[in-house]
Amino acid sequence: MSVEAKRRRLSPSAIRAMKGERPIVSLTAYTTPIARLLDPHVDLLLVGDSVGMVLYGMDSTVGVTMEMMIAHGQAVARGATQACLVVDLPFGSYQESKEQAFRSAVRLMKETQCSAVKLEGGEEMAETVAFLTRRGVPVLGHVGLMPQLVNTTGGYRSLGHSDAEAETIRRDAQAIDEAGAFAIVVEGTVEPVAREITAAVAAPTIGIGASPACDGQILVSDDMLGLFNDFKPRFVKHFAELAPQVSAAAGAYAEEVRARSFPGPDHTFKPRR
Repeated sequence: MSVEAKRRRLSPSAIRAMKGERPIVSLTAYTTPIARLLDPHVDLLLVGDSVGMVLYGMDSTVGVTMEMMIAHGQAVARGATQACLVVDLPFGSYQESKEQAFRSAVRLMKETQCSAVKLEGGEEMAETVAFLTRRGVPVLGHVGLMPQLVNTTGGYRSLGHSDAEAETIRRDAQAIDEAGAFAIVVEGTVEPVAREITAAVAAPTIGIGASPACDGQILVSDDMLGLFNDFKPRFVKHFAELAPQVSAAAGAYAEEVRARSFPGPDHTFKPRR
């Protein structure tokens, strides 16, 4: 990546400064071609550990490795020059201790050239977030529904319906805000609670299944593009329906191959005279 490209990239501090100014546009990306297409339109690109489910067919994000995050982070970095680039710390790479989190974060930043890392957790991770930010590692927080904890929280469901749940999410967001996160993803949280959190914290909130009042929004790009017909959470809107188009294109290709009409004369090389 050129020095010129690095200068154009939005920084975590620039994302933080958007609170109260304009909504932050965010999407996930996992590959170079998709990063190139999304980069001109978004403020923040997240190389999420959702890659495990989206590209690898995993049932959850728990099986995602550091090597996977680095490989996809490098791929996205090759295609994005403007958006703030954030890479997820995978499950097991930061929960043990703040020192482990620092080593993992530094490795991610050095090997992918990302601008920041994201980690899940509330009050229990606040000390780690503070440890990282004091040592030059910008952190995107993540509260509410936390996919890495799906095995202990009863699956994927919206949270904040009870007073106790709502209060826990509020405390989590406040703790991560005070620890120095430059922004906080609020996922799967009932609308009034997400709205309250947005008003209460200094950092911008980025909602996914949360509230239109959040300071920004994020979706998994494959969901937004309509590449999954069999999975559509309530908070997802298909801005395109690419799955039928991909299937139709594959069908047309198969038909022409079987009919020997592809490749045609325009798709083959002629001998040089």
